[in-house]
Amino acid sequence: MESLVIPALILVVVAAAVALGARAVSRRVAASNAAGTAAPATDPVELARAAAAKLTEDQHRRLYALIAQGQAMAAIKLYYEATDAGLRASRDAVGALAAHPQPYRSPASAEPVQDPDDDDTPQRFPYRYRAIASKGDVTREVSSNMLNDEIYGRIRTLVRSGDIEAAATALTKHSDITLKQAREFIALLED
Repeated sequence: MESLVIPALILVVVAAAVALGARAVSRRVAASNAAGTAAPATDPVELARAAAAKLTEDQHRRLYALIAQGQAMAAIKLYYEATDAGLRASRDAVGALAAHPQPYRSPASAEPVQDPDDDDTPQRFPYRYRAIASKGDVTREVSSNMLNDEIYGRIRTLVRSGDIEAAATALTKHSDITLKQAREFIALLED
């Protein structure tokens, strides 16, 4: 009988520790739910809008450049350092921004900015942007003052999501190339 007392005491102590730990965790979860920090935005478009609003214009441009280059880890790191969000929140935000590209909106402007994809005439920038794609021995270049990192990032996102025709149409809209040339360029972007 004495040989069972010590294991029984150990079992009681372990059960009490587990119960106290579970109670502490449930209190933390309840407190964070009450504070609103544990419930992330479930709508990815809203998450992308909120994430883009936390970035400066330069951070926004650099983030989309990294996304366009396929450097997801660098983009997450940039967002993490820029916003002091948690690592998981940064990962989710960058994923939402890649899937649902957002134009930069300055904090001073109260009225919503029209999405550049909805415009009939694309914006012309004071510089020429060069987009280069290659596969094997084949290299294609598109140079236009209607392209920038953000637009090219959206085109690459369309390619990664499998919407090749929309990517080619967007490329022709923001450059002076034909749809056939755009399709050839897009074919080089496909992995």
